[in-house]
Amino acid sequence: MDLKTTRAPLLPILGLLCLLPGCAPGDASSAAQESNAPESATAQESRTYVNPRSPADEDALPFSGAVWVGNTLYLSGALGLEGGQVPATAEAEATLVLDNIKGVLEGEGLTMDDLVSVQVFASDVGDYAAFNSVYRTYFTREYPARAFLGAGTLLFGARFEVQGIATRR
Repeated sequence: MDLKTTRAPLLPILGLLCLLPGCAPGDASSAAQESNAPESATAQESRTYVNPRSPADEDALPFSGAVWVGNTLYLSGALGLEGGQVPATAEAEATLVLDNIKGVLEGEGLTMDDLVSVQVFASDVGDYAAFNSVYRTYFTREYPARAFLGAGTLLFGARFEVQGIATRR
């Protein structure tokens, strides 16, 4: 096939939505009409901030502990420090950071089993097994989706920072 002579016209990006049944080429509006997305996904949902911090408070860290959007709770990254210090072992730090996540969830009427996604940032991926040995004890049902990422240096010299997304069942 000669690409110089066989140039197909490029579809506009919205025209790509026209892969749904009953949609005529170039008719992006019919693709939107047949979307299976729930109405709430397109409507503006209210937000509720957990431990909000005011921009007027210059000493406050510039983020909220978590944010509710609909039935979904987005948790900010948490560290596992003891009195501002990094614990002696990776297992002790993993316990503290997961206790912090659990505390935020329980404060919002959720449990660790309500997590659907977790991201673990690690200063040393060599602590993977130590983290997992603690992590698996925090769940009674299926595990959430998870990423374990090597992140280099973390704030305050922490080994782990954990953030997550939970949904109300």
